[in-house]
Amino acid sequence: MSHQARRTFLTRASALAAGTFTGTLTAQSAFAQSAEFTLKFGSNLPAIHPLNVRAKEAADAIRKETNGRVDLQVFPNNQLGSDTDMLSQVRSGAIDFMTLSGLILSTLVPTSSINGIGFAFKDYQQVWAAMDGDLGALVRTNIGKAGLHAFDKIWDNGFRQITSSSKPITTPADLKGFKIRVPVSPLWTSMFKSLDAAPASINFSEVYSALQTKIVEGQENPLAIIQTAKLYEVQKYCSLTNHMWDGFWFLANGKKWAAIPPDLQAVISKHINAAGLAERNDIRRLNNSVEVELKAKGMTFNPVNADAFRTVLKKSGFYADWKKKYGVEAWTVLEKYAGKLE
Repeated sequence: MSHQARRTFLTRASALAAGTFTGTLTAQSAFAQSAEFTLKFGSNLPAIHPLNVRAKEAADAIRKETNGRVDLQVFPNNQLGSDTDMLSQVRSGAIDFMTLSGLILSTLVPTSSINGIGFAFKDYQQVWAAMDGDLGALVRTNIGKAGLHAFDKIWDNGFRQITSSSKPITTPADLKGFKIRVPVSPLWTSMFKSLDAAPASINFSEVYSALQTKIVEGQENPLAIIQTAKLYEVQKYCSLTNHMWDGFWFLANGKKWAAIPPDLQAVISKHINAAGLAERNDIRRLNNSVEVELKAKGMTFNPVNADAFRTVLKKSGFYADWKKKYGVEAWTVLEKYAGKLE
C-alpha cells in the first residue's frame, strides 16, 4: 500500500469511526429501542483501527439483513474497560461480545496462547492454515468449555519484531545478555531467557521511557505499534524476526449466544467472519506501508534466519517445556502446521 493509499484508507476509517461513535449514536439508540436483540461489543483498540472499522461495517450489515432485529453496538478504545475488565463482563453477561488476544485469554483458556509459541510459524500461510484449520478448532472447543463462544475466523494482530537502540539482532548470539522489554507473560519471559537474553517485564505505558533512559536496550511488537507508539524515536534497528504471531478472538457470552435464534446466529456469524477476513487483509497492507514509513524515519531493517533461533530454543528445552504445559494433543496439532519443533 502506498503512502497515499494508506492515507486514503485511514481517512475513510476515521470517517467511519466518527460516524459510528459520534454522529450515529442517535440512530443506534433508535434501533436499540425497536431491536429484538441489542448487543454490546467492546475492544481495546482505537476507533480507526481496522478491527473496529470492520466491526462497524459488520454491525451495519447485520442490522440491515435482520431488518433491525439485531442491533450490534460497537465500543472501541477501552470504553467498556480494560481487556481483563471486559473479559469478566463477557463471562458474566454484562456485555455480549469482545475481541481478545489469545495470549491474554490464556489466563482462562491455557491452550489459547499456543499460536504465540516462539518461531513456530514461518509466515501467514502457515498461520491461517492452522488457525482456520484444526489448531483454531481445538482452541475454539476449549474456549467453549469455558462458557464463551468463539467465532470461526480469528482476526489479525500481526507478527512481532525485535527493535534495538544498540545493534541489529541478526543471530541468536546477538541476544546474549540483551536487555529487552517484554509483556508481563511467562511465554515471553521463558522464550527470551531460553535465547540467553535478559527480559524485563514492563507495562506498555512505560515502554517508551524505559527505552529512552536505557533501562532496556530493546523491545518487541508488531510494526504498527512500533509506529503508533513512536518507538522509532528511541530505537534505531528493527530485526524482522517474526518471532511470535498473535490474533484477536471474537468472543461472545455463551449463554447469550445460545439464546439467539439459529437464523439470526447465522446472519451474525456470516458478517462477523467476513469482517475478520477483511481486517486480515487491512493489516497486511498497512504493515507493508508502515515498514516503508519507518525506514523514512531512520530505522534500519534486517531479516533473520528463524531456523537458527528455533535450534537454540529446541536445545534449551523451551519447546519441550511448553509441550508439557499444553499437552501432547494440542502440541501435535500445532506441529501439523508449524513442523517439528521439539
